[in-house]
Amino acid sequence: MSWRTVLGLVLLVAAVVTGWSAWNMREREAPETSSGQRSDYVLRDFELVTLDRTGVESVRLKAPELQRSRQDESLAITRPLFLIPGQDGGWQLTADEGWVAADGNLVRLKGNVAGDSAEGHPLPTTFRTSTLELLPDQHLARTDDQVTLTQPGIMQTGVGFRANLQARQYQFLSQVKTRYEPSARH
Repeated sequence: MSWRTVLGLVLLVAAVVTGWSAWNMREREAPETSSGQRSDYVLRDFELVTLDRTGVESVRLKAPELQRSRQDESLAITRPLFLIPGQDGGWQLTADEGWVAADGNLVRLKGNVAGDSAEGHPLPTTFRTSTLELLPDQHLARTDDQVTLTQPGIMQTGVGFRANLQARQYQFLSQVKTRYEPSARH
């Protein structure tokens, strides 16, 4: 047997094995990848400042972790603290989880959502709910869940809530209950 015959047989066996392997791989399904599990990047213990179209600070974000989704370029945030500047000091918004759309025009907060007017505001205001959507460019916050709004001397609850955070205008949509708590006179 010549070396050419041996080489030909080896190449034939290799071609058969490769073809058989390719045939078997074709029949297998590709493993499913879960969407949103792969990140472009991750930030930890960070502070991020975004500016509006005129170059003025519109939102400041602090959080222990942020992940950017490769699939839709959205941001998933762990325990976010949003600082929204405004008249008389602005607002602090916190939650267990946050999500920001790729264009930054929509923020969703979920779990123990708390909104607090800045310290030292003449009319301290807080609101509490389980979910909240924030439209930063429009200075609007909204939810369809139950909300408790507290100001000195008054506590209101209702289902569905809209707030203009810059103008400090609040609107409950249904099931509104108000409790007045007059302060003690001295």
